Amino acid sequence: MRVRELGRFIRDQRGSARLSLRKLSKLAGISNPYLSQIERGLRRPSAEILQAIAKALRISAETLYVKAGILEERTDAIDIPGSVRRDASLTAKQKQILLDLYQSFHAEGVAAKRPKVRKVAAAKRPAARTKKSTSRPAGRSTTARKTPARRRTRRNA
Repeated sequence: MRVRELGRFIRDQRGSARLSLRKLSKLAGISNPYLSQIERGLRRPSAEILQAIAKALRISAETLYVKAGILEERTDAIDIPGSVRRDASLTAKQKQILLDLYQSFHAEGVAAKRPKVRKVAAAKRPAARTKKSTSRPAGRSTTARKTPARRRTRRNA
């Protein structure tokens, strides 16, 4: 049942955003009990309610529409480079800039999906202590410390 999936998804997104149920209901402009029923899969929200929830969660409304079964998930690949090359309103320089930018973002996305190799640092050796020259007043040894002053206590008579 898609309504339960939608409710779990909204609850997970709310948790990720660190919002309480009351805070999200206030941000979305819907009642607290109604949002609770949506999260538990008891109510099927309208597209307008989903849009308000998506706005409050700062996620795409399309994502919620797909989870609710209102929209079908896109599976077709869009030819971005081809679309940019065919656009007659852009100059050759603008097209090249857009293509370079798209390719750099695409490369970052591919790199993010690769598993990261964890580098192990070599064990650090303790640094050798060097004798530092310190200027201390004459007559004061390095081992002598001031003793704390004794506190005077008042005795109650």
